[in-house]
Amino acid sequence: MLLIGSCIVEYIPEADEKPELIIIEGTITDQPEANKIILSRSTPLWTKKTTTRLTGCKVWISDDLGQTSYLRETSVGIYMTDTSEFRGEVGRTYTLHITLSPVNGGINYESLPVRMKPVPPIDSIYYEKYINNIRDLAVEGCNIFLSTNDVSGNCNFYRWKFTETWEFHLPFDVEHKVCWITNEYNDIFIKSTSALSENRITRYPLLSISDPVDRLSVKYSLLVKQYSMNEEEFMYWEGIKSILDQTGGLYDQVPAYVPNNLFCLEHPEEKVLGYFSVSAVSSKRLFIKDTFAGMDSRYQYERCINDSDTIYGIAPLPVLNDTAWVLFDYSDHNPPYYVFTYKRSCGDCRTRGTDIRPDFWDEDEKQITK
Repeated sequence: MLLIGSCIVEYIPEADEKPELIIIEGTITDQPEANKIILSRSTPLWTKKTTTRLTGCKVWISDDLGQTSYLRETSVGIYMTDTSEFRGEVGRTYTLHITLSPVNGGINYESLPVRMKPVPPIDSIYYEKYINNIRDLAVEGCNIFLSTNDVSGNCNFYRWKFTETWEFHLPFDVEHKVCWITNEYNDIFIKSTSALSENRITRYPLLSISDPVDRLSVKYSLLVKQYSMNEEEFMYWEGIKSILDQTGGLYDQVPAYVPNNLFCLEHPEEKVLGYFSVSAVSSKRLFIKDTFAGMDSRYQYERCINDSDTIYGIAPLPVLNDTAWVLFDYSDHNPPYYVFTYKRSCGDCRTRGTDIRPDFWDEDEKQITK
């Protein structure tokens, strides 16, 4: 075993690609919000770092009317538009311009001009229940679908992003027992209707919630944003999605370069990673406040009960809400006692989420009232 261990040698793979490539990521939309461009540099596969952000760059956007808007670096490598000066408009064409800082060579990059195509509204977002076996129990989960239709025929390529938020309650007598968790999905969801007989998308599968104990126990929200694309951008995301679906280990296919709309002015042959997206956006929110058969949240907190302890008397605990959290208060019993735990996650929901109620959380009730 000693001889075998002494023969281990670090292996650095050979790659044909340039070890460091410029990565340009960003989207401008027609929404009244700041648009973000992220600039970074890739690192070799054998290093532990993933990317290095590029600071001190000059970034601006020009349009087909000759107008220019400069972006401000708000944090390292992140450049934002000014909402008071810039907002994308459907039908206009935009070009991204970048000049790296002198430290990074002062090299210039540009995007091809991209026209902002219109996007139709989302017709509906809905869910359907199904039975799923969890721990030998029949539990109802749900699948969430989307339908949209562009009667004008101007938009044939779609991309979706969505963010979920749910409310959950700790089943104990604790101060912070009601919280909300927000999760943003970064997967690639795209669809083309160019080969269909009509420009309609029906029952597009967005999300499947197979174990609803946590997310659907109280109230759940899904905000979906629908983006318009041109055919070139659709092909880019389709290529990226194909690579991500095929890679996953050291000996899988090495990710290939996917053609995009970015190039270097001084060195046109240089490969640039990323894409400059120009999209109109429509959005819709789904609320789920329903009862799901077989759902029992007690098992989720069994470890809290199993790891709990009991103290008798009514004297205050000096470590209360510091290193110990009361789960059940039986101070009115005879004799009085408390059941407490040393696991903060059992006694404070803020370890998993926030106790600040989202501004939109009652929108569904307002809609019903109207």
